[in-house]
Amino acid sequence: MMDGTFDEWIDAGCPNDSGDDPLKMPRRDPSNYDFPSRRSGATYIVPGLRKRAADLASLIKPFHAIGAVLSSRYLVKDWLDRGALSVVYGESNVGKTFFALDLAMHVAARKDWHGNRAPAEHAGPVVYVAGEGGAGINNRIAAIKRERGDLWEGVELHYGFHLLPTTLDLCTSTDAAHLTTVLTHEWDKLPSLIVIDTLARSMGNGDENTAKDMGAFVRSVDFLREKTGAHVMVIHHSGKDTSKGARGSGSLRAAADTEIELTRSGAVVMAETKKQRDMPTGKIFAYTLRGVLIGQDEDGDAVTSAVVEVAEPVKKTPRLSAQQKIAMQAFGDAIAHRGEKQHGDMFPDNRQCVSLDHWREYCDRHSLTSGEGDSSKRTAFHKVKTALQDKEIIRVVDGFVWRCEE
Repeated sequence: MMDGTFDEWIDAGCPNDSGDDPLKMPRRDPSNYDFPSRRSGATYIVPGLRKRAADLASLIKPFHAIGAVLSSRYLVKDWLDRGALSVVYGESNVGKTFFALDLAMHVAARKDWHGNRAPAEHAGPVVYVAGEGGAGINNRIAAIKRERGDLWEGVELHYGFHLLPTTLDLCTSTDAAHLTTVLTHEWDKLPSLIVIDTLARSMGNGDENTAKDMGAFVRSVDFLREKTGAHVMVIHHSGKDTSKGARGSGSLRAAADTEIELTRSGAVVMAETKKQRDMPTGKIFAYTLRGVLIGQDEDGDAVTSAVVEVAEPVKKTPRLSAQQKIAMQAFGDAIAHRGEKQHGDMFPDNRQCVSLDHWREYCDRHSLTSGEGDSSKRTAFHKVKTALQDKEIIRVVDGFVWRCEE
């Protein structure tokens, strides 16, 4: 191993005792190192280093060269960043495809999305990968064409929207590379948005519940983003416990820059940003689906679809677990048979109350738990009572319970 300073070692071509492996560098006292980048702030490639190490060396920034990035990166302001990954999730039939199509059409038409800026200079073609839905996706697009002439005109003017009605395998095949080849070699302009609808239909033989397979899916999505510069939006489903977000391995949530949850309260669907890597969360877009007649079938019957129509946000209906639903059914029966008005400032004057003992009696009759022992029944009742209080569905005072809202 040679003696001398770190600079002399660099000038000598980075020799070492074990060949040309740059990772096996001579040990030196770091206090004696005199890095040129520390003196001048210059970014350079150290001679003799292999390519990857040279690339990393060129990317290192000294502290004084790090400044704020004030230029925007958004594709749709407060919602989607350019070149990022988003996951739109919700229960089945909540309207995820309608939401994604509406947003995608605005980007494709170079139009702001319901008051949220979507600058034309940031926009480009949209690729919508429809892995499920059959003819439904065509009818939904036809409804937009019929009802939103301004969007359709913009889409046609910019040749902005492209449908890929097939399933991709982004987990166990090279489909990501094949799609990238098409988009980078055969298109004049790279896409700004790629929608994958849905994740479940894009896993091939992979299992969305395993970190390994979900990791492979994420790597495919990252490949698409890196090679095209597009934002990739993945449509996904909620898990059985909707309070825990999108179903499957948590590695998807860790990788996502943006998560948008869709929930329904009556006729109103609300899209809310639940995760934003570089933006505030809690942004809400509320909408309803308005039916549209798009034609008649061969029997003369009406064929309809729907379009997104902006609505006012409403208070979310709390989502209950199966056990909590049983408890509330038991509560209703208890009120019907044992309900009574309680007097005093702490009780409501417009609804009936029931004692906790009577409510628990009816929970036992409804088989709130499969356990036969009194201890398991008591534990199950206490757990569900506490959960319903936390969700502000019931109130309990002095051993009596009532529903917060009728």
